[in-house]
Amino acid sequence: MNEKESLFGKTLDELGTVAAELDLPRFAAKQMADWLYRKDISSIDEMSNLSKKAREALNEQYSFGLVEPVETKISADGTKKYLFPTQHGKFIETAMIPFKDRKTVCVSTQVGCKMGCLFCMTGKQGFQGQLSAGEIANQIRNIPERDEITNIVYMGMGEPFDNLDEVLKSIEILTSEWGFAMSPRRITVSSIGMIPGLVRFLDECEAHLAISLHSPFPEERQELMPVQGTYPLERIVDEVRRRDFGGQRRVSFEYIVFGGLNDTPRHARELARLLAGIECRINLIRFHPIPGTPLKGTDENTLQQFKDALNNRGILTTIRASRGLDIDAACGLLSTKALAGQTCKKCLK
Repeated sequence: MNEKESLFGKTLDELGTVAAELDLPRFAAKQMADWLYRKDISSIDEMSNLSKKAREALNEQYSFGLVEPVETKISADGTKKYLFPTQHGKFIETAMIPFKDRKTVCVSTQVGCKMGCLFCMTGKQGFQGQLSAGEIANQIRNIPERDEITNIVYMGMGEPFDNLDEVLKSIEILTSEWGFAMSPRRITVSSIGMIPGLVRFLDECEAHLAISLHSPFPEERQELMPVQGTYPLERIVDEVRRRDFGGQRRVSFEYIVFGGLNDTPRHARELARLLAGIECRINLIRFHPIPGTPLKGTDENTLQQFKDALNNRGILTTIRASRGLDIDAACGLLSTKALAGQTCKKCLK
């Protein structure tokens, strides 16, 4: 028996199609959107301004579509990691990161990942499926902090530009007046730099952009990120350079700092050359070792010197605070454990 299609995750236009197919009045689309994205309900039966006949027709073909997390881990620093099941029978992770007066939620866009980056636990799972716009937005809607969220970052499991249709649809839901009505300036999408997706994202979306860089040298970056062979860093940077990031929209470059690999003065000089003339920020990220990789994090003194070297060359550089280290902080660790547990249970049957 096929599962019913979810209403949650549909855009206003798609809800208009649903209304037309069920012979509902045109304004029913706006009513459904209001219930789905602006009211605290979880069933079609609670859409009280729709007729009973309309609700019955919707229930026959659709589910509301919300999914609750199956596990929550809470760090001593207040960071939370939520484990959500997916329609693929797998798991994804969502992190809620409090800091001063901000609450940032980090969402996933895929189950696993195709990109195979050496430093990423998610990539070690392999690719297991795309998330729908509803599954992406559900990570915002179905956590206890949903009304306190100040920022959203698409930096969880998966490569957003490898699932761009659903990512853009989810951002439409989050930012439209009929949806969550958030400002796109509160949303940042992180990518390894798939150029076709990058171009389309910059043309169609007003959210901030973050590019995973990790080394300014092509050969070294390819060892860390195989996608470098298909989408070279110089081409990615050239595409960014052609855009005007003045005003409120921002571009940043994410740089995980590995001990003895990409933390030298030579790297700082090349980064400054590569990014010269781009109004941007570099976010330095401490690496916390994961199973199955030879990489190690740099020491704090070298990290500070690296930051100072970049700032002295005119590149605004900050160090991202490490959070949630006591709750499987590295992206993909919690879901990998859940998958392993699921496999073990199957083996015992």
